[in-house]
Amino acid sequence: MKLIKPFQSCNQLLNDIKHAPADASRFHLWWLGQSGFLIKWGHQYCLTDPYLSDSLTIKYAQTDKQHIRMTELVIDPAKLDFVDVVTSSHNHTDHLDAETLLPMIQANPKLKLIIPEANRKFVTERLQMDPDFPIGLDNGLSTTVGGFKITGLPAAHEEIERDENGRLKHMSYLIQFGNWTVYHSGDTLVYDGMAAALKPYSVDVALLPINGRSAERRVAGNMNAEEAVHLAKQIEAKLVIPHHFNMFTFNTADPADFIQIAERAGQPQRVLQCGERWSGN
Repeated sequence: MKLIKPFQSCNQLLNDIKHAPADASRFHLWWLGQSGFLIKWGHQYCLTDPYLSDSLTIKYAQTDKQHIRMTELVIDPAKLDFVDVVTSSHNHTDHLDAETLLPMIQANPKLKLIIPEANRKFVTERLQMDPDFPIGLDNGLSTTVGGFKITGLPAAHEEIERDENGRLKHMSYLIQFGNWTVYHSGDTLVYDGMAAALKPYSVDVALLPINGRSAERRVAGNMNAEEAVHLAKQIEAKLVIPHHFNMFTFNTADPADFIQIAERAGQPQRVLQCGERWSGN
């Protein structure tokens, strides 16, 4: 299978990131594959759920659930030595990847890592780090790193799960900076009360999965394209950008379907290629 080439990658991508205008009256967003997005506002950077390795392809290579990669790796994570804050929405490897995070942390000792508080023990054991290093959030709790205010909300993957202390194991994040609010869903289905909880935040950009769910995949599912568009419409998101497609052959979706559904619904959307930038003002 011929891998999909990113829109831009490696040094070309780095050059675009570093030279994107650092005017605080606008921001820039790059899709780095799967659920990973890099936000640049001024001279500050927030990175969501990065998966920038082949760890899952290697792990499952000799099993009956192969994770066959569809898109070329977009960048070496060690080159992202300027990121201020990284979020992990839950413990699945494509959202908490040691082979991505450890090189980034080593290259960038000032980096802050945001996680669900319920996952602290798992995260620190996987990354072999000081248990006090991650910043843990739970439903409705916020932290601010630089100019980014990050608030935790529930995610249902496939249900809303909590630990023995009632803390969320799967989360989504509201990322607020300047005059903007970006909602990063993590992995989630649509759950009761989700739209009502999000609508008051006047989301500018909703980053939502579109790969759906299927029992034969034997993995937890997400909302599909139709559900993502419907949610974006309900919360009156000014723009919806899809994610969680074109990474693994067994667990993907056709973004062309998403575009058609969004156009029929009158919902503004933008499908990014891996490594492509979108700029908002």
